[in-house]
Amino acid sequence: MTAAKDRVRLWLRLLKVVRGIEHELRDNLRRGHNTTLPRFDVMSALSRHPEGLKMSQLSGVLRVSNGNVTGIADRLGEEGLVERIAVPDDRRAILLKLTPAGEREFAVQARAHENWINEMLSGVSPEDARAMAERLQAFAAAADADTQKKESVHAQ
Repeated sequence: MTAAKDRVRLWLRLLKVVRGIEHELRDNLRRGHNTTLPRFDVMSALSRHPEGLKMSQLSGVLRVSNGNVTGIADRLGEEGLVERIAVPDDRRAILLKLTPAGEREFAVQARAHENWINEMLSGVSPEDARAMAERLQAFAAAADADTQKKESVHAQ
């Protein structure tokens, strides 16, 4: 078997595993918390940035368009889970931040999410999980560096 075929097989297996886990997470969030994975992702990103994030920063963290984030932020704001704060030195910028109610709700969801992931990956030892995570992180860093290199070449 060629290296290319091995890598395609790896990709297909990764994709199958990720899609299966994601499908189960979506179902669990919908049934258990009446929410969606994108809403969970927005709250998760904001929980890691208690000082808040500009909409553009949040879009970058999540790697989605501003339009996607805006709709989710609007709904979370209507529910009192996220607040919008004007940025003093930039009239066009809005800072998004979890409200205290949002922090409490996300804490509940995050505990459930961790338990679901732990259960779904219970067949993976902690040592293997750490090793796989390190390998994937190294791969992601190399891929990001390669992308940045290509973008700088194209920009010239």
